[in-house]
Amino acid sequence: MQFKTALLSLLAAVASAAPSGKSCPAPVRKFGIMALRSASDIHFARVSATQSHMVLHLEEGKADAQCEDGSSGEDGAIFYIKNEELFLYGKDTKQQFFVDRSGMGLGVMQYFNSTGGPIGGRLELKGWAIDENDKLTFNGHDLIACPNSVLNGWSVWVYVGSDKPAGQEGCLGFSARAVTVTDPVKCDYSIYTY
Repeated sequence: MQFKTALLSLLAAVASAAPSGKSCPAPVRKFGIMALRSASDIHFARVSATQSHMVLHLEEGKADAQCEDGSSGEDGAIFYIKNEELFLYGKDTKQQFFVDRSGMGLGVMQYFNSTGGPIGGRLELKGWAIDENDKLTFNGHDLIACPNSVLNGWSVWVYVGSDKPAGQEGCLGFSARAVTVTDPVKCDYSIYTY
């Protein structure tokens, strides 16, 4: 009888200590991106954001973000993923990436000021993931970088089978390593105006 009473008391204590069903959501991971491509010009390069593009090796003084701490994003861009969609960590504007893997886009990737509405037919938003080794991919595809004199660095694309997306020369595939930022700064990044 004492054993039965002790067991019931133990079960009651466990039940009262169990969560009530209401829990706080885990914080969304904020991260920078570092390119990994051994023995290349882009190995360990950080990813910046400017003029609607991800860029490796953005030329010094060319970062043009408006950040809360007064900086211009020289230390690279800060990203987060929510519902498989990739965003820049911003202060005033929600900036989101799309990918065009069609024969027209060839893996082009750009960010835009998002209003949360639908986007064009062949443009994709969902599919971003970080695996257990902190590798960022889009629907299982790696990233590729191409020298771009207009952007003063290497423009980043999603690799969709071509080593020369849109006919660009000198492109290098790379592993995009997500690096957690513990004290991120919110920035609004420049948008290319057509």
